[in-house]
Amino acid sequence: MEHVLAELPHHDGSPLYVSDQTPELGGIVRVRVRIPRAFGTMRLVRTRSNPDREPAFSDAVAVHETPAAVWWEAAIRVENPVHGYRFLMEADDGATWWLTSAGLSHTETRDIDDFRLVSYDPPPAWGAEAVMYQVFPDRFARSAEADHRPVPDWAVPADWDDPVIHTGPGTGEQFYGGDLQGVIEHLDHLVDLGVNLLYLTPVFPAESNHRYNASSFERVDPLLGGDAALAGLVAAAHAKGIRVIGDLTTNHSGDSHEWFRASYRNPGSPESAFYLWLDGEQTEYVSWLGFSSLPKFNWRAEELRRRFIDGLDSVVAKWLQPPYSLDGWRVDVANMTGRWRDEDLNEEVRRTIRATMRAVNEDTILIGESTNDAAADFPGDAWHGAMTYANFTRPLWNWLSVPGSPAAGGLGMTLGRTSDYTGADFFHAHREFAAAFPWRTRLNTMNALDTHDTPRFLTSARPGVVPVAFGLAVSMPGIPVVWAGDEFGLVASDGEESRTPIPWDRVAESADSIALYRRLIALKRAHPALNGGGIRWLHASDDAVAFVRETAAECVLIVAARGSATVELGDELPDDAAMIEGGVAFEGGTVTAAGPSFAAWQLPGVELPEWGA
Repeated sequence: MEHVLAELPHHDGSPLYVSDQTPELGGIVRVRVRIPRAFGTMRLVRTRSNPDREPAFSDAVAVHETPAAVWWEAAIRVENPVHGYRFLMEADDGATWWLTSAGLSHTETRDIDDFRLVSYDPPPAWGAEAVMYQVFPDRFARSAEADHRPVPDWAVPADWDDPVIHTGPGTGEQFYGGDLQGVIEHLDHLVDLGVNLLYLTPVFPAESNHRYNASSFERVDPLLGGDAALAGLVAAAHAKGIRVIGDLTTNHSGDSHEWFRASYRNPGSPESAFYLWLDGEQTEYVSWLGFSSLPKFNWRAEELRRRFIDGLDSVVAKWLQPPYSLDGWRVDVANMTGRWRDEDLNEEVRRTIRATMRAVNEDTILIGESTNDAAADFPGDAWHGAMTYANFTRPLWNWLSVPGSPAAGGLGMTLGRTSDYTGADFFHAHREFAAAFPWRTRLNTMNALDTHDTPRFLTSARPGVVPVAFGLAVSMPGIPVVWAGDEFGLVASDGEESRTPIPWDRVAESADSIALYRRLIALKRAHPALNGGGIRWLHASDDAVAFVRETAAECVLIVAARGSATVELGDELPDDAAMIEGGVAFEGGTVTAAGPSFAAWQLPGVELPEWGA
């Protein structure tokens, strides 16, 4: 079934449609909606806002007309920190329509589907232009310095080319000895790819190879080179134009953590309040998903907040300040942080973290992991973007993977199986989960094909679709992610196996795959429309999707096909359009893909009158 998306009214939060990207509480913001002539002639267009949960309307006026569409504009006063609004349209024939972030509806729509204006402090501007490279330190690169460090008692030593233990005993203890100096020695690889943001999974000491069970947050693991190695890595990365973010576990520590050891069986200790104890002797406690090695924090504890997240002397602040100067944090299982039974302190914790970060350096980013539907925790008040799987990764896998193969989606999801989505299913699933994000949150949310918690995408991908998948990652709103090793064509059946040591001896034989990633990253970085421009969907059928990213300076039209497909785009794609990626045939507004294809065209920008003219 083909969906004629190009003929539907459109609005998003980008600068073409919203006059102020950083609105102030009480200020006036102007918003626009584009109504194609093919949709019909409107006799009335209004916005419906919801200040203080009470409906309020403002009338729109037609401010611009083209042969294809009429643009209407209305003024909205921002009454709440998150101010929802939708469009009400009445056609000449009396038909009434609502337009929200979830799409078009004949019936009244839910507030949760409203578009959103957000007056909280904005994310850093560089987030919308970021291309992320994720590194798992134990498996990325091992410097010569690592040869002189003793292997810890908990570890199962492995040579760099040994197969990964990914089930059963030894999974978390297999130790390859990658270190931060090894990352420094391969920064030129990141520069060659064109990435500009490095995400390090945890670097704190822990009794595991993944280090999510930290024994301290006050120092970098000596096995990685210690504090000086992190400072050196960040300085070297900054010198090459690459920002660096770290990884924090605000939901739990390890059971070897100095705070936990000080309080276990010791009810009188100052750290006793840091954890959720189940007995008076403090021997039983709440832990992450029942794993006793990961005791859960009690965020009612003021001293825990002071040491960990609140103020310039906290853990959060320490690593953002010189000499380390991290550019932000990714927070592990952010969705679980501060939540247990009838208690929910998540909002307090995340806002405190962000306030501390802002006090150190406003130009830092905060990304929260939320495996499933993340929208409720991401109103724009603290987390700038989500590491999630519901709005991009899983819909993409279901469309582009072999049906019935292991599914992506983080811990707890890898036992699932992919379905046989159509391109229309991909579009609808993406829109459903992205709809409740503010626009700026969408721009800072990770578009990951896979991560250290999932199988590798290539493992079960349909033949020839990697360019399609990564092309969508770089061209849809969000931060595209390269999980280290994807560019080498690595495969893995689960998240543990995906933590494969990088085969640096295979750079030459992986040249074609590396070149693909380099070219598509360059496409993202070269075009303003792909770094903050709006997204207007044009087509979604069984085997193809198409959309255009729009700005005043330029537009970039994208066609992605998983197999042979014909895409009718009409006047959206003129014959003189400049193709900037791909090699599909197009004529008379019709694109013909002979097989899996990712194609992009550069088009003129959208010329509109000044706001309020």
